Amino acid sequence: MRRFKPNLGRRFFSQWHLSVGALAALLALSTQAARADENGISFWIPGFFGSLAAVPQQAPGWSVSTVYYHTSVSAGGDVARSREITLGRFPANLTATVNANVNANVNLGLVAGTYTFATPVLGGQASASLLATYGSNSTSLAGSLVGTLTGPGGGTFPFSRFDSIDSSLIAFGDLIPQFALRWNAGVNNYMTYVTADLPVGAYQSGRLANLGIGHWAVDAGGGYTYFDPKTGHEFSTVLGFTYNFVNPSTQYQSGVDMHLDWGASQFLTKQWQVGLVGYLYQQLG
Repeated sequence: MRRFKPNLGRRFFSQWHLSVGALAALLALSTQAARADENGISFWIPGFFGSLAAVPQQAPGWSVSTVYYHTSVSAGGDVARSREITLGRFPANLTATVNANVNANVNLGLVAGTYTFATPVLGGQASASLLATYGSNSTSLAGSLVGTLTGPGGGTFPFSRFDSIDSSLIAFGDLIPQFALRWNAGVNNYMTYVTADLPVGAYQSGRLANLGIGHWAVDAGGGYTYFDPKTGHEFSTVLGFTYNFVNPSTQYQSGVDMHLDWGASQFLTKQWQVGLVGYLYQQLG
């Protein structure tokens, strides 16, 4: 029996707080091929799982965690170009160099409800969670397009334009359910999970700011945690893969992603710990 129990609220925060970056994903470049994630934004955000990822929950029953999340992100010309195309402001017969930036500021409130089952499943502890979000996203695009337009007869004409676009909204984001199994064997802990993105949040392909990614996604994987309650030593790692479905608004399908999250920490007290976290991320599709 573990005598040293982590704080449940902090564990929920480490598992869920970075996932909302996916809910604030912006617009996609329209194409038929399964390629990189739309505009470089994936469903999985590195850091989704953190310390104690594989350690079973403290007790069966319901638990709720609330988190406030803020992020400010920016991107350069390639992302700005794809947004211009999606918004219909980049003519198909235009060859241009884009010198622009996209900036987004997101403020979200998250509620994660989890039910931990008392009856073991396959010898492990089963839990089911649902993450819901509500908040604001303010996004701006500013920069210049310089290039040539191709006319009906094949002739080319010089083209230049400066764009400044602002978009903001306050709305609900996508829902993220998760089912997990965890096993404990002394200082060794194991887990497997499956999660998904349910695209019910505020999303329009013709809008710069969104709070949903606009398509279904499924992610599954497994993890391990070494945790010694006597010394307070802890190390966790989780490997998973994301499959993205076609975005019906853009007909774009992101490829398969592989991600490896890890964390190493030392508990100073039963409530406080210090450590490092990191990740590896690779596009496979």
